[in-house]
Amino acid sequence: MSAGDRQRVSARRESLLGDQPGAFASARYTRITPMKARRVVDMVRGLPVEDAQSLLQFAPQAASETVLKVLESAVANAETTEGLDANDLVISIAQVDEGPTMKRWRPRAQGRATRINKRTSHITLVVQPADVVEQKATAKKRKSA
Repeated sequence: MSAGDRQRVSARRESLLGDQPGAFASARYTRITPMKARRVVDMVRGLPVEDAQSLLQFAPQAASETVLKVLESAVANAETTEGLDANDLVISIAQVDEGPTMKRWRPRAQGRATRINKRTSHITLVVQPADVVEQKATAKKRKSA
C-alpha cells in the first residue's frame, strides 16, 4: 500500500516520508543520553537493514539494543502496512532528539548538593526501499551541481 492509497496520513509520516514508500518507528522517552544514542545511530545511517541488524547485535554500546528494537519495529511496519520486502530496505533517516531531563539531587560535602541530570531520548528510524534512496541521492547531487 502506498501513501496515496491511505485514507489518513499522520503528520509525523508526512514530515518524515512525504508521499514516498517506506515506514518508520520511534522509541520515545528512552532512558539513554542523546549523545550516546547518536553514536550508535550514526553507525547505521544509510546501511541496508541486514547489515545494520548484524552490526547492532554485536555493538558494545548500551544504546545498540534499543536502536535494534526500533529498527526491527520499522521493518515490521514496512512489511505489514506498506507491503515492502525486508531484504530491499535501507535506513534512510535516523535521528535522535532530546527528551525531557529528570533532575535529581546528590548530597555532597559540607551540606551542599549537586544536581544530576538523567537525560532521555527520542529515537526515530525510517526505512525505505533501496531504489528510492538512490533516486533521492542522485536528485540531491543534480540539484547541488
